[in-house]
Amino acid sequence: MSIRLRFTLLYTFILALTLTIFGVTLYTIQAQSTLDSLKRDLTLGANRLADATLKTNSLDFRPQPPPDGQQPPPVPFDQFYSQQEFQSFPERELARVLDPNGNLVASPFGREGDALPLSEEGLQALQSGTDWFETDIVSEETMLIYSRPVIVDSEVVYIVQVARPLTERNRSLQSLTTTLLIAGSLITLIAFGIGWLLSGLTLAPIHRITKTAKEIGEERDFSRRVDYNGPQDEVGQLASTFNAMLARLQDAFQKVEHTLQMQRNFLADVSHELRTPLTTLRGNLGLLRHDPSPEEQSDILNDMVDESDRLIRLVNDLLLLARADAGRTLAKESVDVSSLLEETIRQARQLDSRREIRLDAAPGLKVMGDRDAIKQMLLIALDNALKHSSSDVNVTAKHDSTAIEIRVQDFGEGIAPEKLRHVFDRFYRGNNAGSSTISGSGLGLSIVKEIVETYQGDVEVSSELNQGSTFRVLLPVQSN
Repeated sequence: MSIRLRFTLLYTFILALTLTIFGVTLYTIQAQSTLDSLKRDLTLGANRLADATLKTNSLDFRPQPPPDGQQPPPVPFDQFYSQQEFQSFPERELARVLDPNGNLVASPFGREGDALPLSEEGLQALQSGTDWFETDIVSEETMLIYSRPVIVDSEVVYIVQVARPLTERNRSLQSLTTTLLIAGSLITLIAFGIGWLLSGLTLAPIHRITKTAKEIGEERDFSRRVDYNGPQDEVGQLASTFNAMLARLQDAFQKVEHTLQMQRNFLADVSHELRTPLTTLRGNLGLLRHDPSPEEQSDILNDMVDESDRLIRLVNDLLLLARADAGRTLAKESVDVSSLLEETIRQARQLDSRREIRLDAAPGLKVMGDRDAIKQMLLIALDNALKHSSSDVNVTAKHDSTAIEIRVQDFGEGIAPEKLRHVFDRFYRGNNAGSSTISGSGLGLSIVKEIVETYQGDVEVSSELNQGSTFRVLLPVQSN
């Protein structure tokens, strides 16, 4: 069962229940109101009849029992007394006069069959001076019969009865019942149709969300959004939440796509970088098979040694990056950065003894990390500075808020602005035209970035053409 049908049925059920309660209440009020009106009319008629009865033979009248003990037949009203109340009694009401024992004394036509029903319980109540209402069948009609005693000197002398048919009232109530049933049924059917339309309009945004979700799943187009311009009710909040989820999915999907593209580029670059030294080695081996001269053999062997060293460095760099990508955890121990810088600079000077590497480091700088990884990071930064600078290199280290700042500054050709944002990309070598002979695989600065980020640090580079470049590394300080 759809939620639309459930909403419609629930709405219709509530309306039908409300109409039923309203109809029952209205019927009850109408039934009681008409019954009370009948009782008031009967009470007024009975009071007039009782007053007239008291005037039949003066106030000290007492009906006498017949001498033979037989009940005399009833007399007509015109013989009983000529009071107007007896002569012009409403036609729709039946009037009777009884003696204290409940025997018929007078009726409109004086017939013995004119007696109205009176129960034993009612007679006892009347003899005790209490009025009495009861309902009974008279001439195949349901009658409401009102009886009241006529009391003189605390003694019941007569009992007057006034009755009125309930046929008209019952017919009116039956008509009301039929009207309520027909009207309630029509209103319920109409309400069902209106509820179906309204629930469809209310749930239309949800249908759009469902349709959009299905299309997005089929097309994988996370840039699409649910079009909703209504109020920010529950449906509006659902649409907003769905759009926010799509935005996060789009961002995650773009990141995955970017990662996959980087992996494809990485594989392409790796295959290219490995192909060059391997091709060179394969070519030199082919030359050796042709029995070259001793001088040519020496050149070939030197070339093969250089390419083998290059291949080893490239493989080592790739393995380091692969371990970083795999989330390999580096050791975390207290590392004295000040002494490590001195040691690293001393080894870096052997790369180029003609230029000076100046160090300005505060004493006692310590971080938590892997000493070998940090040393490798520093060697890469120094090697990069020496390759791209024909003058001295400045290295500084100091406390910077909650981190240790290390700067490596060279005064070389600098990096163009359009190339600066790619310096940490793998296999990227943004050499200027005049520096095309600079060797390297383009992985060094990528390794620096991976190591720094492993320790929740930061690395950045600033550069000006023909002025040089500065690499700035921030490493969190050792917590005591």
